[in-house]
Formats: sequence, C-alpha cells, structure tokens
Amino acid sequence: MAVATLMTKPVSVSVSTSQSTYRPLKKKPLPAGQPREWYVSHNRRLKAMRLAIALLDSGVYHPATADNRKIRATAESIGVHPPSDTTCRMVRALIRYGR
Repeated sequence: MAVATLMTKPVSVSVSTSQSTYRPLKKKPLPAGQPREWYVSHNRRLKAMRLAIALLDSGVYHPATADNRKIRATAESIGVHPPSDTTCRMVRALIRYGR
C-alpha cells in the first residue's frame, strides 16, 4: 500500500487571546490518471482517519473496545456512510499504532 504524503502547506493561522480562528486547508482535486484502486484506497484511508479521530474524541482508546458495531455507530453519528469490514480494521490499526 502506498504511503500518503502531505501535498499542501499548512495555512498560517493568527490566534488571538480571546478567540481562535480556524481556517481549513483549501481542498484541491485529486490527481488525475491514477488507477481506480488508488482512489478507493485513498478515500478509505481518509474515512478511517475521520472515524479513528471521532472514536478517540469519544473516549475509545483501545482497539479491542472498537468493535465493528461501535465504529459503524460512530460513522452514523458523524454523518458518513457505514464503513466496510476492511475500513473497520483500518480504524482499529490507526488506534493501535497511534498510541
């Protein structure tokens, strides 16, 4: 599996003491000419990262407690399509190796 690289520079954000302003990076289209499986795996990794972050924010810190049912319930609560079994395994791997 290919390794993802950062393609854009981070946006400098000015932080005031009273409130912080957050500006997300400007979205760019994916590069053309890649095989279909590249796009599928890229989107699967993005979805797994979103789900892993949501699970960590909700207090799930161990992959053993993140079963498929909990991951799919989290996907429903954050508004993404239910993940496949492969994506659920990727979510558990991200939680495991992110420690």
